[in-house]
Amino acid sequence: MRWVYKYKLYHIPFWLFYNYLLWVLAIGNPAKAASTLLFTPMIVKYLFYVTFPALAVYFNLYFLIPRWLEKGKFTLYIVFLLLTIMVASLLIVPGYYISAHLYGSTVKKVYGEDCWYKIFIANPLPATIATMTLGMSIKLTKNWLQTQRRQQAMENEKLETELNFLKYQFNPHFLFNTINSIFFLIHKNPDKASSSLAKFSELLRYQLYECNDQQILLSKEITCLKNSIELEKLRQNDNFDVELKVNTPHTGDASIAPFILMTFVENAFKHVSKHPDQPNWIRIVVNLDPEGRQLYFYVANSTAPHGQTDVVKYGGIGLKNVQRRLDLIYPGQHELHIQSNDSKFEIRLQLQLNIPDSLSLTDTSPHHDQLCHN
Repeated sequence: MRWVYKYKLYHIPFWLFYNYLLWVLAIGNPAKAASTLLFTPMIVKYLFYVTFPALAVYFNLYFLIPRWLEKGKFTLYIVFLLLTIMVASLLIVPGYYISAHLYGSTVKKVYGEDCWYKIFIANPLPATIATMTLGMSIKLTKNWLQTQRRQQAMENEKLETELNFLKYQFNPHFLFNTINSIFFLIHKNPDKASSSLAKFSELLRYQLYECNDQQILLSKEITCLKNSIELEKLRQNDNFDVELKVNTPHTGDASIAPFILMTFVENAFKHVSKHPDQPNWIRIVVNLDPEGRQLYFYVANSTAPHGQTDVVKYGGIGLKNVQRRLDLIYPGQHELHIQSNDSKFEIRLQLQLNIPDSLSLTDTSPHHDQLCHN
């Protein structure tokens, strides 16, 4: 069947049907039009109308347009296009004479006209122009749809590349902070450093084996968020308080893009105040509505007046990236509000979660069952 498509033979039924419709419009009766074509010499004239305008269409699409129009030679293209229409229309005229001969009559008696150029102007020329217009319209529409699909595919590929870049741009930053925490604990408290190293190992497995997916279970993101908070708390001084409230009784299959929540928490730890004689604090609240579709996330941290500039301008790559990721992954499905003053910096996020029919949880590691567990 490949040769059928190569030579466009599958277009033949279309042209036959198209000209039959024109015949029906002229006669006004589909049954009479079919019987006239099948059982009278009119079939000859009909085949002339099918053949030569169709050939003109393909000559225009596959020769004239690539050779002249696409190269910007508009004058030559118009000249050859007009010649093609004229020749195709002229070649239809003999069909009148042949069909009249098969009737055993004259063109004048059968068609009411015996002057070839009047026949040419009355029917073949308009029919050829209409067929050429139809063919070009179909081709242009097809090319436009193909261009749109290519542009959409390119946009999707660009979007996917940008999302991956943003995600992996954040992850090393998170890892470096965690390594610094463990390094600090080695000198301060070796036992806690050992515990931190175990949690750090779990977070690495989470990142390497689960966070390559576009969406992960919300329950796993929250569990790893808790581990990350515990790890950060170990390197803080005594004049520091972290409060975490999680109200997600039924997460079910609700999913979220990985590291969305953790970025905000990491930013709070990064910019929390370091007052020696005042409380330093971080407040984190995670709420999920009963249907498991709307996530409400709140993060606030104490700040020092002189340290507000970098925070308000979203210093570093963390908050910039997570805002961009939210725009790309959840367009029109999230509300992000960031406020600050001399003593507090807070973030409020409302996010519409995805609840897929099936979530890929393929085990890619022998340690899969240990991921993100305390």
